[in-house]
Amino acid sequence: MYRLFVAIELPAAIRQALAALAEGLPGARWIEPENLHLTLRFIGEVDGGMAEDIAEALSLVSAPVFPLRLAGVGHFSTGERARILWVGVERSAEMKQLYTSVSGALRRVGVAPEGRKFSPHVSLARLKDAHLEDVERFIAGQSLFRVAAFPVGYFTLFSSFLSKSGAIHTPEVEFSLARV
Repeated sequence: MYRLFVAIELPAAIRQALAALAEGLPGARWIEPENLHLTLRFIGEVDGGMAEDIAEALSLVSAPVFPLRLAGVGHFSTGERARILWVGVERSAEMKQLYTSVSGALRRVGVAPEGRKFSPHVSLARLKDAHLEDVERFIAGQSLFRVAAFPVGYFTLFSSFLSKSGAIHTPEVEFSLARV
């Protein structure tokens, strides 16, 4: 069985800029810089045959190369508990097109659609026992965070293995976007 997801890999300089934010928030379990990415679609557990079908379907996705800019910091919460600290993504018609194309390709091979709205972001930390006031103070202190736009020329099918020390992500196949 394979645990799969589709993501945009981030350039090393962008990952370093994000990693520089990783301090000053008690209760945050920061994501290792090499694991920072922008998830387009989480797939979950599949067998080997399905993994091959998924890779084949994704190879047919057509979308243009586009610029992407990360900006702003926020959090996802459950009730009164902040769970995930993230960096946002500026709106982009090309990003939406890529997401729609990837989702359509996955549906055609039998991957069920996601039950929630696509909210592009890069997860920075998992929050455990972080006080909401501390999270909000951290976010306010980073409210002007922004990095230079970078070109997205490909997306990647990753496998993920969960371990006690965190997830281990392995790029399986890269899919180039069209240069127009």
